[in-house]
Formats: sequence, structure tokens, C-alpha cells
Amino acid sequence: MKKGSILTIVIIVIIVIIGISKYNSFVRMKVEIENAWAEVDNQLKRRYELIPNYVETVKGYAKHEKEVFTEVTKARASVGQATTRKEAISANNELTGVISRLLLVVERYPELKANTNFIRLQDELAGTENRLAVARRRYNESVKNFNKKIAVFPNNIIAGIFGFTKEPFYEIQEVERETPDVGKILKES
Repeated sequence: MKKGSILTIVIIVIIVIIGISKYNSFVRMKVEIENAWAEVDNQLKRRYELIPNYVETVKGYAKHEKEVFTEVTKARASVGQATTRKEAISANNELTGVISRLLLVVERYPELKANTNFIRLQDELAGTENRLAVARRRYNESVKNFNKKIAVFPNNIIAGIFGFTKEPFYEIQEVERETPDVGKILKES
């Protein structure tokens, strides 16, 4: 064999080894993202299951706040109907906004805040929201690392060949970035 043929074979072997290595690293990162999403999903499910009890407890004290209860029910239903990760993120962002309004309703009922069942539910919901925040942060970190890796050369070529595409971040809605005007919201309700 000629030196040129040997060099060509060596280059091809090196390219194949690099391609396999990159592919395997993309797969590992995708698994990491799926694992992180599973934890987010787990916390979202926990919150989803807590909300009906929370709403029923508040309803007992705040019967005339029907609009907020209807919004919570609708938002919770959209969470249950989400089929993709993007839909789940969007639906849960909507639910988070409605829960904020529900919490403002609670502020108007001091006797509710003294109820033992309500306090327990409030603590469970707060704990779930904290765990959810940690899970979202871990998920977004995994997505950031993956999206960054598949965007740079030569990874972008290998990622394109094997069909690896950007993953969605779990981003909050613009409304959630604003500091709520509690006075205005209380007047509207």
C-alpha cells in the first residue's frame, strides 16, 4: 500500500472515532436532560395534585372568589392536557401565574391562614415550589450545556448528521418577571 492510502485510512478511522465519541457524548447529555426533566415533571405532578385540595380549602373561606377558582381549574386542566415539553412548560407557567393570584386572595382571609389544614397545604405547596425551582434550574443547566455543545464546530455537523437539535429551556413568562402590584390586584378582585 502506498503512504497516501494508509494516511487516508488513518484519517477516516480518526474521523469515525471522533464521530462516535461526539455521538456518545450527545447521547449522555440527552439522557441527562431527560433525567432533569423527569425531576421537573415529578415536582409539577406533585404541585398538580396539591392544588385541588388547596383550592377547596380556600373555597370554604372565600366563596365569592369564583373567578380565581375557575382560572385555577382551567390552568390545571391545561397542565394535564400538555403532551410535549414545550406545552408542559407553557401550561405550568400559566398555572404559576394563577396560583400567584390565588395566594393574593388568601391574604384577604386571616381566618383561613389560621386553619391547620390550610397551613399544612400551604407548607407542602411552598416546599414543592422550592423543589420545583431547583429542578428547573438543573434542567436548564443541562439544556444550556447540551445546546452550547451542539452549536459549536465540529459538533454542529455531527449533531446535524445524527438529528440532535436544541432543547427548550424552562423559561418563565414575562408577566412573572414583573413585581406584582398587590394593591391593584386586590382592588380588581
